[in-house]
Amino acid sequence: MRMTVAKWGVTKPFLLAASLAAASSSVHAAPDPAHTREFSATLVKQVNGKRYQAQVFAKGDRLRLEYKYAVRTERGYAAIEIIRLDQAETWYLLAQQKELLVAPIDPDDVLPMQAALPGERERTSVGEAVAAGRPAELFEVQTDRHGRVERFYEWVDKETGIVLKLVSRDRDWSFEYERLRLSLQPAYYFDEPPGYKKRTSTVRSQRQG
Repeated sequence: MRMTVAKWGVTKPFLLAASLAAASSSVHAAPDPAHTREFSATLVKQVNGKRYQAQVFAKGDRLRLEYKYAVRTERGYAAIEIIRLDQAETWYLLAQQKELLVAPIDPDDVLPMQAALPGERERTSVGEAVAAGRPAELFEVQTDRHGRVERFYEWVDKETGIVLKLVSRDRDWSFEYERLRLSLQPAYYFDEPPGYKKRTSTVRSQRQG
């Protein structure tokens, strides 16, 4: 199934550069120092009854996603995407062409890396919960992005502040981590692979799911 690069199947209001957004004073989740945000996990996303999956590696403000199904770009298909928030870029690895396709980050199109969501207006603690097999605090969150109001249920890891699960109350959409493992990740996972030629993307990519 083809998906446009509102990557996770949602229109703009959510997926984030939440790591770039200032935390709201109403957020009561545990702090997430950079060293606790190194982990690997299986990402499971559901949109309108369809299920999509990727392996995720996180290291501070960097993410590596290895997709079960490839990302379609104007230069071909990429099974690996590297998100570099420090450079405000997304890199698609095109293995057959030995090319690294570079695109600017869409702030609404990155996985949430801390509890505060873009456009957050209200947050209420629902209570203790479990997600990805880890103790979490469950919040009900309301956002307003570009005039669109949405409500979410958000599970936040008590130890690290990682967003373990997010469910839209208004639409059939969710994501969650499974088999999350806190561990140091190799720096080279998030670097330019040797021998690849850099190219700049000029159009929005498309994802196969």
